[in-house]
Amino acid sequence: MDSLAAALWAGLHLRTVLLGAAVFLLLANFLKRRHPKNYPPGPPGLPFFGNFFLLDFEQSHLAIQPYVKKYGNLLSLDFGQMRSVIISGLALIKEALVNQDQNFVDRPVMPLRGHFFKTNGLVMSNGQVWKEQRRFALMTLRNFGLGKKTLEERIQEEAHYLVQEIEKEEAQPFDPHFKINNAVSNIICSVTFGERFEYQDDQFQELLRLLDDVTCLETSLWCQLYNVIPRIMDFLPGPHKKLFKYWDKMKLFVAHMIENHKKDWDPDKPRDFIDAYLKEMEKHGDDATSSFNEESLIFCTLDLFFAGTETTSTTLRWALLYMALNPDIQEKVHAEIDRVLGQSQQPGMAFRDSMPYTYAAVHEVQRMGNIIPMNVPRAVSTPTTLAGYHLPKGTMILTNLTALHKDPKVWATPDKFNPEHFLENGQFKKKESFLPFSIGKRVCLGEQLARTELFIFFTSLMQKFTFKPPDNEQLSLKFRMGLTISPVTYRICAVPRT
Repeated sequence: MDSLAAALWAGLHLRTVLLGAAVFLLLANFLKRRHPKNYPPGPPGLPFFGNFFLLDFEQSHLAIQPYVKKYGNLLSLDFGQMRSVIISGLALIKEALVNQDQNFVDRPVMPLRGHFFKTNGLVMSNGQVWKEQRRFALMTLRNFGLGKKTLEERIQEEAHYLVQEIEKEEAQPFDPHFKINNAVSNIICSVTFGERFEYQDDQFQELLRLLDDVTCLETSLWCQLYNVIPRIMDFLPGPHKKLFKYWDKMKLFVAHMIENHKKDWDPDKPRDFIDAYLKEMEKHGDDATSSFNEESLIFCTLDLFFAGTETTSTTLRWALLYMALNPDIQEKVHAEIDRVLGQSQQPGMAFRDSMPYTYAAVHEVQRMGNIIPMNVPRAVSTPTTLAGYHLPKGTMILTNLTALHKDPKVWATPDKFNPEHFLENGQFKKKESFLPFSIGKRVCLGEQLARTELFIFFTSLMQKFTFKPPDNEQLSLKFRMGLTISPVTYRICAVPRT
């Protein structure tokens, strides 16, 4: 009887301890997640996970919209311990990112990104480090052609190579994905690495595939779960481990390029971004507080490579798809190109104002493609009041570009591909509610380069080809969710124009 009583007491004691621990953890989580007074409204969340399971990660930008309608233009959502607020509406977006930009200039360091990038590079850095790195990157990009005729000539030359590569398909169905990636990437590679890569370069094709895999993996449910419970996920196998391995491979590629540069580096004759950065590192010498070091060089180069490849190439893939699905619009683009350029004159920015319909079509591709639907996240850098609500320091800020670019009050046919959205009396007209490159101090530093690339590549392809669906194959606007929204894999026919 004594041993039985002892066993019962031990079991009861164990259950009591476990119950007490569970109650303590739930209470601690509640107190930690409890919103401050006058915080923006939002749906209730689960302990530890918050609103994580509320969203469909295959179309999270669309899943958010009903909650925006219910709770308003400042919507709060919690992802684990990370507080986030979705800002909708042009007026509020401008208030935050322009009028109060000093309070919204930081980036949040999410566990997934922080695991690899920490606070290095151009995208993830904050404060003085970000200011120094951005200033240097802008100056160096300008020195190597940004905004100058020389870089435009590189884009024109690469567009010619891309046309030649597509001509090899002889109007048969093909997947344009990596041809376009290679062409667009060669522009930023010529600035960062000082060289372009052939379309048959196996090593570079592998790098582009790694980039594509990273883009897709990082926003998957399993990888995003890492942001909620990183300490547990570190011990579990899964796609997040694959993601870290892919980033490591890309980092190794850049590190190898840097070592090759060092072999014949002449500080008085910088050839590219890496050379210029090495010179800046030398200038700072042994200063341990300097943000200019080899680790930072690797991550800044990765940021430039990623941003300079993925966004523009994805937009161009959407462009070919929209042209094939809208032959009447493609015909109008062809007619304008034939009238202004003919078949022999090379497209360039000097012709842009004479080609309002073509330029409007490029903008409409960006609006409908909506490739970064919630903008790149920001973080509140100091306690802030926005629209009467209190936002604590560290709150992650997401900008609802999806609602902005589909607002029926601004766009006559918001869900239809229609270049007329950017035309008035036959002339191109800017729209204030069009923010694919963001706005404010963290505006995309490659905006000018991207605009030039989009116009020249798009016009060059339209000048030489008519894009059509393959016989007995149906094209669709289905998308793949990732760091960018890209079309699902498709095949297309590029029929040469005579």
